[in-house]
Order: sequence, then structure tokens, then C-alpha cells
Amino acid sequence: TILDMIALEQKLLPELQPYTQERAHALIKLIQSKGSTIARSHCNIEPVSGLKNLEALTQVLDQHQQDLTCEIVAFPQHGLLLSKAEPLMREAMQAGAHYVGGLDPTNVDGAMEKSLDTMFQIALDYNKGVDIHLHETSPAGRAAIDYMIDTVDKNRTLRGKVTISHAFALATLTPEQAQETAQRLAEQHITIATTVPIGTLHMPLKTLNENGVFVMSGTDSVVDHWSPFGLGDMLEKANLYAQLYTRPDELSLSRSLAIATGNKLPLDDKGKQVWPLVGDDASFVLVDASCSAEAVARISPRQASFHKGSLASGAIKKQIS
Repeated sequence: TILDMIALEQKLLPELQPYTQERAHALIKLIQSKGSTIARSHCNIEPVSGLKNLEALTQVLDQHQQDLTCEIVAFPQHGLLLSKAEPLMREAMQAGAHYVGGLDPTNVDGAMEKSLDTMFQIALDYNKGVDIHLHETSPAGRAAIDYMIDTVDKNRTLRGKVTISHAFALATLTPEQAQETAQRLAEQHITIATTVPIGTLHMPLKTLNENGVFVMSGTDSVVDHWSPFGLGDMLEKANLYAQLYTRPDELSLSRSLAIATGNKLPLDDKGKQVWPLVGDDASFVLVDASCSAEAVARISPRQASFHKGSLASGAIKKQIS
């Protein structure tokens, strides 16, 4: 269970602490090699580590200002209420974290409303965003989503600043319920972050997209003690999305790329070029593929990644005429 994993982590974290920066550098190198130069890092904030992870991550990111843009989520991995992490979370906001994190308010914290109210209050007090990991698939998961939608509706300054990661409860809804919830999420500009899960959970990602909800992909774990499957590859997520939610034709495959690129695509639905345009950031990935559809279908090799004009990973061969 998640509580078992928290107990395990409380033993592991002191042993891992000396290698935090080394692991962070390696992770950045990995995701850049896969084409990602924009990231959101969920940084453990709990009594075992204090602010050590945040301090180490900040130092690492200072060395990658030219080739990576990274937002930091202060993440109460051991439960916001369960680990009495609120004072540390507030310190993290003052230390520069961009988002207030949260974790299963019922299954972990045992008090949905109090947990969510505490999380949102920290965000409001420091004018920060929110990014909560919600794994709950019981009715409590849906109740938490509804409660968060209502909270944002009452606090309009939170609009466009709230992300629900995983949101597995959405997979338990009927098509009609999913449609209604998607419309409510879109109205409050709440983002869904997904790993594009496979297996028994079939997320209504297409319904979310069709109703204007911003859906972005991510990797929950990259070869760590939580899961051995994370590759840190967003093109792989686009491939999974295409297999699960679309038809295997060129147009559908090319549209599936959007989940890996923050909804930026080279061509619009009618084939007109909409990216890159003069004035756009010179952030792009060179891929060994003939078109977007092939890149998605084949998870084509990345040759080089550029971030705002700087080479972040890989290499290009210069032709001499």
C-alpha cells in the first residue's frame, strides 16, 4: 500500500540523500536525451528530509538555466496532515517552490476537506499554484475532484493554477459523468497530468481533450523504488495515447503528439503550418522521422534537443559546402 511505501521511504531517504544532486543531474540528462527541456519536478518535503531535497534541486537547476526550464512542486510525499508537513511546506514556498503539492487526502491524510483546505490555503497565502497527486479510485477520489473544482470556483485567483496529477477516479466515471466533470474542469481551467496508464484503468483523456481540458503527460517514476517502468520519454506517452485513444491513421497519429508537447503541433487540423513561427522560442527536437505521425508510431530516435536556442542534448552534423 501507499502507507507501506511511505514507511519504506522513511528508511531509504537518509541513505539516498548524499546522492540527490548526482541523481538529479542524471535524470535531467536522461529526459533531455528524450527531447524534454521543460519539466515539473515533485520534490519531497517531509520531516525525514526537511528542505534538503529542495536545496539540492535548486543548486542543480541553477547549473541548467541555459538548457532546462523546471518548475518545482513542494511535494508532501508522506502526507500533508499525516506527517505534519504544513510548516515545512510554508518554508518551501518562501524558499522558491512554485507549486504546493498534495497527496491522497482521504487514503493518506484521512480527512479530505481538511487536507485539501490546508493545501489550498498555503497556495493562496503565497500566491502559488497547486499540483496534487490523486490516486484514489474509490468514491472518495471523485469527491476530492468535485471538492477541488468547487474550491477553485470560490477562489477565482486559483483558476489556471491547479493541476490534478493521475486523477484515477476519472476512470471510474460513466461516459456521462466524465463529460460533465470534464466541462467543470475546463470551466475552472484545471489541468490534468497523466502518465497515460495502461491496464485496468482507462482514463477518459479523449473526453477531457474534447471538452477543452489541458492534458499534459509525465513520468511518475524513473527507475526508482516506486516503479521500475518510467523511461522519462514523452514521445512514448504520445505513442501510448495514440494506441489507446485514436485510430492508426496519419492524421490521428500526428494529433496525438500534442500530449507530449503542451498542445503545440507543427500543423493544424487542416494542414496549415502553425509552428514554428517567427518570434517563437527556439526550443525544438530533431527527430529521425519523416513526419509527426511516424515519430509517434515508431517512437523515433531523438538526434538533438534545443532549449531557447541552446543545445541541450545530442549533436548535429555540420555540412561543409
